[in-house]
Amino acid sequence: MKTVIITGTGAGIGFELARIFSEKNYKVISLSRSSNIVELGLENINHVSFNITNDNDQLELVNYCKKNKIEIDFLINNAGLLINKTFDEITVNDFKKIYDVNLFGIVNLIKNLFGFFSSNAHIINISSIGGLIGSSKFKGLTAYSSSKGALNILTEVLAEEYKDTQLSFNSLCLGSVQTKMLEKAFPGYQAEVSPTEMAEYIYNFSVNGKKLFNGKVIPISKSNP
Repeated sequence: MKTVIITGTGAGIGFELARIFSEKNYKVISLSRSSNIVELGLENINHVSFNITNDNDQLELVNYCKKNKIEIDFLINNAGLLINKTFDEITVNDFKKIYDVNLFGIVNLIKNLFGFFSSNAHIINISSIGGLIGSSKFKGLTAYSSSKGALNILTEVLAEEYKDTQLSFNSLCLGSVQTKMLEKAFPGYQAEVSPTEMAEYIYNFSVNGKKLFNGKVIPISKSNP
């Protein structure tokens, strides 16, 4: 049984990803502050309470992997933070909060888990179409979109550094998905894609994408944005 670690499984895309992987007979390590996923009662899901910005939580995860002799086949960095404020309203502290979740927390997680990856593991960073150069932008997302742009570059450089291994790193730049995070940031906005639909796409890409992609930043959006 192959193992996938998914961050941000409390709701939305991450929740649906954990469910889909479990139903497809993968061992799922669910990382989130919320334990909502446990209520599904799926036997393949092992939930670990986790805040990606907390160093102690990161250390506890490493200890969990050591204790349980975990070998990671897929890591999906799905957790994210979005604050919708115009540039004159947003603070440097807001920027730091967003970058801590969307970039530095992911850097820390990948570094901490490196010794547990299988020889041909696939690391998927969930980014945003707003972090893609040349795409249309939403106002109010200077911090969020720039953090996702940095995540995309991180993905490309990691693939370059480890190109002599069988590890794969890819970034999926999602368009709008009807999640609670979107609803909170943009009240009344209706996305065309549901969390389940996007999770199904990410599942298929995670399992099959590494055959054709490595170090790629891929837009997953019908529109621009």
